[in-house]
Amino acid sequence: MAEAERIIGTPDDPETEHTDEGGSTAADAAVNAGTGKRRILVLVGVAIVAYLLDLVTKMIVVAKLEHQPPIDIIGDWLQFRALRNAGAAFGFGEAFTVIFTIIAAGVIVVVVRLARKLYSLPWAIALGLLLGGALGNLTDRIFRAPGVFEGAVVDFIAPKHFAVFNLADSAIVCGGILIVILSFKGLDPDGTVHKD
Repeated sequence: MAEAERIIGTPDDPETEHTDEGGSTAADAAVNAGTGKRRILVLVGVAIVAYLLDLVTKMIVVAKLEHQPPIDIIGDWLQFRALRNAGAAFGFGEAFTVIFTIIAAGVIVVVVRLARKLYSLPWAIALGLLLGGALGNLTDRIFRAPGVFEGAVVDFIAPKHFAVFNLADSAIVCGGILIVILSFKGLDPDGTVHKD
């Protein structure tokens, strides 16, 4: 693929672009730095919103819904029902609580590392959802009974014929689906697009 030509000028000529040895201009570097910071702010903002929504809803569920009958939202098709889940998202693998805690912590580390090369808005949203969801469930694992790193996650959204889940699970799933779509479209976190 041919690279677009750049005009090389003198420092005194503002009409021309100045390139470094790699062919990028000072203006390109400044734009990329600003774009990267904005994308990180989007990632952090999405993560904070997802985390706080999950945290607040779980606090309400524990205070108002635990040890109470389920609340019908749409008949018996959708209910709010308090449930403590020692397993992974949607109630799978209850015997592996510590492993899921380690995986959640690993997801957080990976997202933070990817953030350094982040120049794509859709990726910022996807990673923010993953980060907020992972932090939400990790908070339960650390601070809820029966103990540190073995805590049971609070679930409460109960569709008929489906597992009970929470907003953190929803954020993780939505972020994961968005990442799959972006990968199929060939969009990388650094903003580059490649077509096969």
